Amino acid sequence: MKCDAQQFSARLLDWFALHGRHTLPWQINPTLYRVWVSEVMLQQTQVATVIPYYERFMARFPTVASLASAPLDEVLHLWTGLGYYARARHLRSCAQALIANHGGELPSNLDALMALPGIGRSTAGAILAISSDQRLPILDGNAKRVLARVFGIAGNPGASSVSAALWAQSDACTPASNVAKYTQAIMDLGATVCTRSRPACTVCPLNAGCVAAIEGRQAELPGRKQKRVRPAREATLLIAQSGSNGSIAVFVQRRPASGLWGGLWSPPQFDSERDALEWCRKEIGDPCVEPYALPPIDHAFTHFDLRLNPLSVRCQPKTPVHDGDDRLWYAIAAPPRIGLPQPIRQLFERLRTSRKA
Repeated sequence: MKCDAQQFSARLLDWFALHGRHTLPWQINPTLYRVWVSEVMLQQTQVATVIPYYERFMARFPTVASLASAPLDEVLHLWTGLGYYARARHLRSCAQALIANHGGELPSNLDALMALPGIGRSTAGAILAISSDQRLPILDGNAKRVLARVFGIAGNPGASSVSAALWAQSDACTPASNVAKYTQAIMDLGATVCTRSRPACTVCPLNAGCVAAIEGRQAELPGRKQKRVRPAREATLLIAQSGSNGSIAVFVQRRPASGLWGGLWSPPQFDSERDALEWCRKEIGDPCVEPYALPPIDHAFTHFDLRLNPLSVRCQPKTPVHDGDDRLWYAIAAPPRIGLPQPIRQLFERLRTSRKA
């Protein structure tokens, strides 16, 4: 017998009481601010990955005001490795908007919350449901998967008609009370039991009434976009170094706010080694020794694969290249607290340890 909305929420809450996660950092003193930061970090990122980042972030930025007044580089530095860096920029922009327009407090109204940078309908609903038990549906990736399977909602969740059906089902299943627990429960079930691959149907509290389990359609539901061939890009990464072995520094630039690794710092990229060396001679100085290639860096983004070919160049700058708002010399042994893409941070760490060897 298929599950109805009331049975769905009741079974889910019973399961959560026994098997759900109750001691996550943002569940302790779940203020609007603390839940907001957690929900943004959890977008497309697993709980286990988020926890240490969240704890460091909240220790440094315990209030909206502390986040709003922080230098962007410090915010990005604490985000390094978490990915999807636009989330960090939106958090800081949102905090500044709260100081300017909302008295430094997050609004407790859905529409007002959604008007802020980086907060969509599901994130806003989760923030208000978890922090203040407001009856608002959510539809993050975990909730979509659970609802699509249990109620047999087929099709690409990104399609407007399928999305509307999922939102309607989410709203129907959201109970009038215990909303905070229910919201955490549906996310927990999707993350730990009703997983994308190999769902643990035999221990799922919704198994008996789940369309996907009854009809053997777990792999089919939810639907997916048609796969496209992933494009690949390649670029030369100029690793221009100056100084002696004990004080090597690498030239880095701040990337544009929009686009790939927006707002982060990275060595400059070029279409070819020739372009990289021409730029180096013009902007920094002639190489002191023959340039040489370092092992390539392969990194997968959401929509494409990137291969960076680092070209190591030792330079004696012909004129001083001063640190500024958009460029600086990154000291390998005593790195500044700036935001770096994870592959670049790992490259610099390899350079640092190789100097010690």
